[in-house]
Amino acid sequence: MKLSTRGRYGTRAILDLALHHAEEPVALKDVAERQQISLPYLEHLVKPLIDGGIIRSVKGPKGGILLAKEPADIRLSDIIQALEGSVSPVECVDNPKLCGRSGQCVTRDVWEEMQKAMNGVLESITLHNLRERQNNKKTSKDSMYYI
Repeated sequence: MKLSTRGRYGTRAILDLALHHAEEPVALKDVAERQQISLPYLEHLVKPLIDGGIIRSVKGPKGGILLAKEPADIRLSDIIQALEGSVSPVECVDNPKLCGRSGQCVTRDVWEEMQKAMNGVLESITLHNLRERQNNKKTSKDSMYYI
């Protein structure tokens, strides 16, 4: 599986929120500036992240976005699922009825193993873990976070 820009940029934006975790909302333009992501593109990512229960939005003069849960309660799998959908490399792993050969197909078994491995990694890492990893890395002045 190859993550799209949605998954990569969305994860960076959520990590940025975790690094600047406070009780007050963070302006989306500030996240966009720190992460060098265009504001219109970042705005496009907000709805699925809100729908996924990862962030919440606050309107008004001091509005913005903030994490909906503690970083330790947000798994990387939650973020990727909200932005990318299934990590299955082929559709028949999620829906065996799509192919009449699913029960006898040895390659489908391999694709299923790949999905389980990817899900295992994504489930095992929380936003808290990513924040700790980032804090342990030497970062450049511009605070870019690469995932």
